[in-house]
Amino acid sequence: MSRRSLLLAAVTAGVPACTGGGPPAPGELVLATGPDGAVFREVGGALARALADELPDTRVVARPTGASVENVRLLGGGEVHLGLSSLDPIMGGALLSAEDPNGISAVGRLYDSFLQIVVPADAPVYRVADLVGKRVSFGPRESGTEFTATRLFQLLGVGVEAVRMAHAEAARQLAAGTIDALLALTGIPTPAITGLLGSFPVRLLDLPGEATELARAYPGPYVPVTIPATTYGALGPCQTFAVPNLLLARTALDPAVVEVVTRTVYTQAERIAAGHPEASRINVRTGIATGQVPLHKGAERWFRSVKR
Repeated sequence: MSRRSLLLAAVTAGVPACTGGGPPAPGELVLATGPDGAVFREVGGALARALADELPDTRVVARPTGASVENVRLLGGGEVHLGLSSLDPIMGGALLSAEDPNGISAVGRLYDSFLQIVVPADAPVYRVADLVGKRVSFGPRESGTEFTATRLFQLLGVGVEAVRMAHAEAARQLAAGTIDALLALTGIPTPAITGLLGSFPVRLLDLPGEATELARAYPGPYVPVTIPATTYGALGPCQTFAVPNLLLARTALDPAVVEVVTRTVYTQAERIAAGHPEASRINVRTGIATGQVPLHKGAERWFRSVKR
């Protein structure tokens, strides 16, 4: 039986056991999160607060960032200890390693991000091809949104004037008429989009064909999905695609610390995901489904500690 199969057998057998003894106490633990208006920022902040309770002698810092790509870069450079990232920017990355201290490995899978393309309700835009020549926010620089949007628009051959900004700022500029569309690859409901409801009429673009093309061109991280009708009220359901999100760690981070981090994520998921329905899918059963990203030794140790 493979190592992953053994882990899955342990995880699905019961509830995680508490580790014995007091938790380790590093002087500082820095978690790279995301930009204003994104779920990464809010979930990352909640996780940092939970970790501060578990590690009372440690200064736990939630560091705002552009999101996935920047977080991977900061991890690779040793500037942060933990970071959130969507799966697609890190697949096949040279830094992925559960052995090399300079590498990056996974604490576990968290929840999925959905690509959302928002346009004014009265705009003559009904598919990605209609955005040609338009001014479109691709999210912050070095974000997962920027990575995936660039990949998608290049694949489709749609040229736009791409601008980079946080989702909250993009929502403000969409309402002001200075951009024609905003893209957000993040959990749902997305705070920046929710903030527009009731003040500025918008629509979400359906992407059934685009989702299929992307999944065919880049097998693995992209799954066609539907944003439920209950997510944004009157906007109704929307066909798009989702990408898994992972919590990553420096492989050099003490396995005992990563055990505490892993336990905190999966036993305090309700607290960490409060107010974010999509993030509420964080659970121990899917935690080891990290794709090509190897589990950190500390995370693997914790998953193996699940009661049989």
